[in-house]
Amino acid sequence: MLSEDDGKYLLELAKDAIETYVKEHDKIDVPSDCPEHLREKLGVFVTLNKNNNLRGCIGYPEPIFPLVEATIESAISAAVRDPRFPEVGESELDSLEYEITVLTKPELIEVDKPIDYLDNIIIGEDGLIVEKGFYRGLLLPQVAPEHNMDKEEFLSHTCLKAGLRPDTWLNKDTKVFKFQGQIFK
Repeated sequence: MLSEDDGKYLLELAKDAIETYVKEHDKIDVPSDCPEHLREKLGVFVTLNKNNNLRGCIGYPEPIFPLVEATIESAISAAVRDPRFPEVGESELDSLEYEITVLTKPELIEVDKPIDYLDNIIIGEDGLIVEKGFYRGLLLPQVAPEHNMDKEEFLSHTCLKAGLRPDTWLNKDTKVFKFQGQIFK
């Protein structure tokens, strides 16, 4: 678990990374005062909202980079590389709201039959990854309660995010992973 101070540090880092990149087209370095425990490899997503609407969201579901580096990369990508949105412009910087979700390592949910996934998901606590072949989709833990989804809807929307049919989670050869996230706003 990270502290509130850690969360504030990461939020300021994300904001600085985006502002520097948008204004100067330059990527910031990891600050020399970065606490050592924020160099641990953890998954992270940076979400940008504007007027309570999604403006960008990109991250690393797997712990492959140190958290501080992954936060910088995800922040820049959320601002300028999310294919759903145009790049954030300098005039928008003051109206952005930042959210960082630090993730636990995804764990495969093992079930005898796919309908049993419903018994292994906690809405508001678990995020989901659905994987079938080359298709993979992820929804953060906060998505289901924000959109009043039940477990079946959450699984179906994660399939849709992967570019699959909404009922693909019921196929035996589909893998479903869950993870938790610590959210900072």
